[in-house]
Amino acid sequence: MLLATEPTTLQVVWYLLIAVLWIGYLVLEGFDYGVAMLIRVLGKNEKERRVIVNTIGPLWDGNEVWLLTAGGATFAAFPGWYATLFSGLYLPLFLILLGLIVRGVAFEYRAKNPDAAWRSRFDLMAAVGSFVVALVFGVGFANFIIGLPVEMAPGSQHLYVFSGGFWSLFSPFALLCGVVLVVLFLFHGANFIALKTRGVVHDRAEALAAKIGLGAIAGGAVYLLWANLAYGIGVIGWLLTLVAAGALIGSWVATRAGRDGWAFVGTTLAILAVAVWIFVRMWPNLGFDNSAVEVPLDRVSAASTELTLSIMTGAAVVFVPIVLVYQAWSIWVFRKRISTKNIPDDVSVAA
Repeated sequence: MLLATEPTTLQVVWYLLIAVLWIGYLVLEGFDYGVAMLIRVLGKNEKERRVIVNTIGPLWDGNEVWLLTAGGATFAAFPGWYATLFSGLYLPLFLILLGLIVRGVAFEYRAKNPDAAWRSRFDLMAAVGSFVVALVFGVGFANFIIGLPVEMAPGSQHLYVFSGGFWSLFSPFALLCGVVLVVLFLFHGANFIALKTRGVVHDRAEALAAKIGLGAIAGGAVYLLWANLAYGIGVIGWLLTLVAAGALIGSWVATRAGRDGWAFVGTTLAILAVAVWIFVRMWPNLGFDNSAVEVPLDRVSAASTELTLSIMTGAAVVFVPIVLVYQAWSIWVFRKRISTKNIPDDVSVAA
């Protein structure tokens, strides 16, 4: 029996929804990672570090729901995609999981003991965990751009496996993408801290953002040109590149002018444009190189049945708006700026 080559409407819808979930995760958790990496850099004493932690305290765990939902949606809508990634890229995914656990434990336990050394260790754990996750995600998405090579598993006509080695994932382009994503998240996080704080923490964050922004612009320019010239997606790719470049430059200009809100909007738009570029590139082969297989692993062969997708669509129509409204409400409730004046002298109280 010949497999269908054209995607159904529901297959397209669920690819778009998964892309939206990933893009939302990168934008929202992007500033979380940046903030966590900057706690010890911008906070010179416990009160200042508490201010920085509290900027994301009400938000970071809710932002991680986007990752969980994206993973669950991929498992249910495109099980072939999910199975091939998790079976072939076990170690990188384990590193991501380990980083997420380390940073989660750091946020939850730093305030359980008033000892300064205790809290300093957990701040370091939050920074290291966030760095590892950001770096590995950057390397991973670069490999989706390049195309992960797959082949049929021995003795199977339906099971695909990753045919590359672990070290093959760390090409120069992939390493560049990992570093650029870390720097971009640092810029995004510094802008968020400046947007959410007053006083000395705000001033330090704004000054650091102006410096990091130059690195993000330079690294982003190299990455965007390399991606378009080597793995281009046509006119839409260059348009998205112009949007990302303009947003980064605009964010840096806004930072220098003290326009914290516009600076944060700029890094948000840059991450959004780059993420859209990646998911356009991944269509229709889901980021795989199918040159070694007769039947490609793509949006059709990796998808669930239409019945499964129909049931999932019904659930998404009900619950996705609820999640979006709740998250928007959370952001609105905790919209005000904070400073060391809002931190009590008894810093042993949990954040």
